[in-house]
Amino acid sequence: MNTALRLSAAALVALALGACQTRAPETTGSIGRAAARAPLERAEVEALGARYRENPNDLGGAMRYAQALRATDQRTQAAAVLQQAALRNPRNQAVLGAYGKVLVEVGRFQEAQEVLQNAHTPSQPDWRILSAQGSAADQLGDHARAQGFYEAALKIRPEEPSILSNLGLSYALARRLDQAETVSRRAAANPAADARVRANLALVLGLKGRFPEAEALLRQDLPPAEAEASLASLRGLVAQPNRWKAIEAADRAAAKPAAKPAATSAAALAAAVDPRG
Repeated sequence: MNTALRLSAAALVALALGACQTRAPETTGSIGRAAARAPLERAEVEALGARYRENPNDLGGAMRYAQALRATDQRTQAAAVLQQAALRNPRNQAVLGAYGKVLVEVGRFQEAQEVLQNAHTPSQPDWRILSAQGSAADQLGDHARAQGFYEAALKIRPEEPSILSNLGLSYALARRLDQAETVSRRAAANPAADARVRANLALVLGLKGRFPEAEALLRQDLPPAEAEASLASLRGLVAQPNRWKAIEAADRAAAKPAAKPAATSAAALAAAVDPRG
């Protein structure tokens, strides 16, 4: 998952590993730089919004505005913009793909499935769309179907760590933890793997009770205090007597849009199952 991740993606590791970061390792901890850029980002989004309101029929402007909203965690607003773009351009696969992905991110999974199935064709499949379809299916509890989407995506993009990570987390949701570990390790071993992928492997290891290994992975990307907090959250989740029901409930809750950017959506189980792309 984030994409994802935000399975993500965003997700369950997001919930279980509350201290994980939403961004790639090279941007975490850059508080001063992020704060300095924030006013400019807001101004850019406002300018794109003004241009969109002046001419909502401009497809390029609508797509750029929606992308900016999504990038600043205003996903509900992005979904509204893309919905209108999709209504005006019902056969534009780029619009449908963007709309379907953001529907996954805001938790509208059934709608996402309906949109995404029209965002590419069997003769020209898009691995990013297939991965997003898998994310939606996982969130709806259809893990076998989700795994089929991920496997199809891997045929197009072999060893892509985001897809492998989503597949591993799908196996975890289906309680197939040995397969989840095998696939998640493949994902984390890829040189292109990011903090999200390693956090997802840490979750799988935690579900198997192997907390020292999970902690070692978390410490690769998190300061010690945040790694300890994430591990404590994971231990608490695993220790619950009805942990699988708790995991499924947590997954659904973590997939809902947050009021503000969460520090963890990079680590989500299923909405990190990751609708990235």
